Amino acid sequence: MTTPFPDHDAEPTRMQVRIRYSHLGVLAALSPAYFGMVMATGIVSLAANQLAMTTLAHGLFWLNIVLYGVLWVLTVVRAIRYPRLFFGDMFDHLQGWGFFTSVAASGILGTQFVVLARNDAVAWVLWVTAVVLWIGLTYIIFTALFIKTHKPALKRGINGGWLLAVVAAQSIAALSVLLADHLGHPYKLEMNFFALSMWLWGGMLYIWMVSLIFYRDTFFRFAPDDLVPPYWINMGAMAISSLVGALLIINAPGAPYLASLLPFIKGFTIFYWATGTWWIPLLVVLELWRHVYKHFPVQYDALYWGAVFPLGMYAASTYQMDVAMGFGFMAIVGRIFLYMALVAWVTTFLAWLVKLWRWLCVRSVGQQQK
Repeated sequence: MTTPFPDHDAEPTRMQVRIRYSHLGVLAALSPAYFGMVMATGIVSLAANQLAMTTLAHGLFWLNIVLYGVLWVLTVVRAIRYPRLFFGDMFDHLQGWGFFTSVAASGILGTQFVVLARNDAVAWVLWVTAVVLWIGLTYIIFTALFIKTHKPALKRGINGGWLLAVVAAQSIAALSVLLADHLGHPYKLEMNFFALSMWLWGGMLYIWMVSLIFYRDTFFRFAPDDLVPPYWINMGAMAISSLVGALLIINAPGAPYLASLLPFIKGFTIFYWATGTWWIPLLVVLELWRHVYKHFPVQYDALYWGAVFPLGMYAASTYQMDVAMGFGFMAIVGRIFLYMALVAWVTTFLAWLVKLWRWLCVRSVGQQQK
C-alpha cells in the first residue's frame, strides 16, 4: 500500500498534511481522530449522570448516537473514495493513532447504552464492534509501523496521541465490566477476567509509550506546535485506567478471583489515578506557555476533542473511585472537573459549529459562482 507522502525520515507535519489534503475537499482531509468528538460527548454525558444531571446526560447521549452514525458514514465514504489517503493515514506515525478513537468511541457509546438506556443488546453490538476494531487496528497499525523501511526520528514521530491506543483498550475493559455484571455464571467470571486482562494490558502499553513520550519531550526541542491537544491523553489514559479499576473493585463480589486480587487492584487503581493527577498541573503550565507566552493561536481543530475527553474522564473516574474505595471526600473533585469538562465541551462544540457554518457558506458561494 502506497502512502500519500514519500516514505522518508522527514515526514510532514500535521499542518502540511492538512494543506496537502485540502485541495481534495473536506472529506479527503477528515481526521481519523474525529471520533474523539464521540468520546468526549460520551464521557461528559456519563459523568453528568453520575452527578444526577440526568436531563443533560440523556441529551448528550442522543446527540452522541447521531454523531457516531454520521462519523461512520463519513469514514466509510472516505475509505471508498480516497483509499490511498485513508490507508496512508493508517500507516503514518503522526496519523495512525487517530483510528483508535473509533474503538474508544464504540466502547464509550456502549457504556452509555448500558448505564443510560439499560439496553444491553445494543451495548453487545458495540462491544463486538470495539473488540473487532481493536484487534484489527492494533495488529495492523503496529505491524506496519514496525516493518516500515523508513521511519521518522523519535522527536517527529511520537506524541501524546499515541496513548489513544491505551484508551481504546481501557474503553473495552470498562464496557466488559459493566456487561459482566448482567451475566450469569460461568460467563460472568470469564467476562471479568477478559476485562482484567485488558485493564492490565492497557496499563503496560501506557508504561511503554509514556516512557518514549517523556524522553522525547525532555531531551528534544519542544516547540509550541508540538504540544498538540491530544497531549492531554497523557492524563486521560490514566483516568480511564483508574475508572476501570474502580469498576473491577465494585464487581469483585461476583468474581471470587477478583476478590483475591483486591489489594492489587486497589493499589493499581490509586496508582493510575495519582499518575493522571500528576500530569494536570504540568499540562496547564505547558498550555499557558504555548498560548500566553508563545502566542500560539487558538483555533478549532478536531484534535481539541482529545483535550475535552480527559477532563470528563478525570471527573468520572474520580467520582467512581471515591464510591468504590468508600473514601467519601473525593466527590467534590469529580464535580469540579465535570464543570470544567462541560465548559470545554461547549466551547469546542460551538467552535466546530462555527467552522461547519463557514464551510457551508463557502460551498454555497462556490456553487452560485458555477
